[in-house]
Amino acid sequence: MGVPGWFARERADGDRFADLVDGTESPDDDEFAHELALVGGLRELGAGGAPDAETRQRIRDEIAGRLAEAEAVPKRRGHAVANLAAAAVALVLALGGITLLLSKDALPGDPLYGIKRAGESASLGLTFDEQDKAKKHLEFAANRVGELDELTRQGAPTDAYFTGLADFETDLRAGVSRLTALVTDQGGQTRLTELRSWARQQSDRLGLQAGHAPAEARDKFDAARVLLDKVQTRTTDLGSRLICYTITTGSSDELGAVPAAGDCVRNPDSPDAVLPPVTSSPPSSAPTGAPTLASVPPPSSGVDTATPTGPLAPPTGGTPPPVAPVPGPTNLPPVPTTTTTPKPPLISIPPLIPGLPPITIG
Repeated sequence: MGVPGWFARERADGDRFADLVDGTESPDDDEFAHELALVGGLRELGAGGAPDAETRQRIRDEIAGRLAEAEAVPKRRGHAVANLAAAAVALVLALGGITLLLSKDALPGDPLYGIKRAGESASLGLTFDEQDKAKKHLEFAANRVGELDELTRQGAPTDAYFTGLADFETDLRAGVSRLTALVTDQGGQTRLTELRSWARQQSDRLGLQAGHAPAEARDKFDAARVLLDKVQTRTTDLGSRLICYTITTGSSDELGAVPAAGDCVRNPDSPDAVLPPVTSSPPSSAPTGAPTLASVPPPSSGVDTATPTGPLAPPTGGTPPPVAPVPGPTNLPPVPTTTTTPKPPLISIPPLIPGLPPITIG
């Protein structure tokens, strides 16, 4: 029997079975037996077609694996996004480092000059010592003077000079303010001396450049030199007050702390205090409290000065008196002999501000 015939027969049997179940048709014995056999066959077919335990476990594992892969897709996407973000940051940092390196020789008015100034600001942000910050500001100010010199050789426009001189004054004020505040708190006459010398050198350099700069920028050069003159005056006035109890007025201006005026009451605890000279001080070889040779009365003409402890010389034309031993003083130190004092060793202090010569003492 072909498939279509079998399908038609099974369909007819199914319809009749449904009618039997609904009660619309009364079955006979043969038909009822046939229908029961059909139901039993379908039941056996359904039981025989069910998967075994191993198959069901395999199906579960496969379904679980598919679900895990579906959940892993967003995670992989998140990792991919994170990797792309990290690569982008690394690329930006690399490009920033290259750009900063290229801006090293940029001059005021160049496109990369702003990046150069941003790099200097970042360097200051990573410096935490106040003295180092002051030195960096002064170093940047000296760099601006060198850049202005290069502008004069290139014949740059006037706006470039304005930018360079404005940045010079900004770094100059910041460096001097920090350094004077540090000197006021901790002392340091040497720092002020070096700062005064540095300001004089920068003023001389700007004076030479002003003659070659555009006429419109010469007023800016003069203003910068006036500011450097104020720095020299400030270091001198502040240095003279370091030995006083009152060093500053308590107020500040563009160059930092303002030195106090009026009488100076010496502070012996100040590290820069210098004691006044002591009159008739004993020689360094004499012990403390011992009389000096200046306190001994001068001998008369009849006393042998070569041997002050010996007998008196006989007077001229007379009978010599009896010689009696004269005890020498026990509290006088021996007469110091004239010796050549060796020169003190030379002490060299490295410069506190870049570009200045070292200080030699001795």
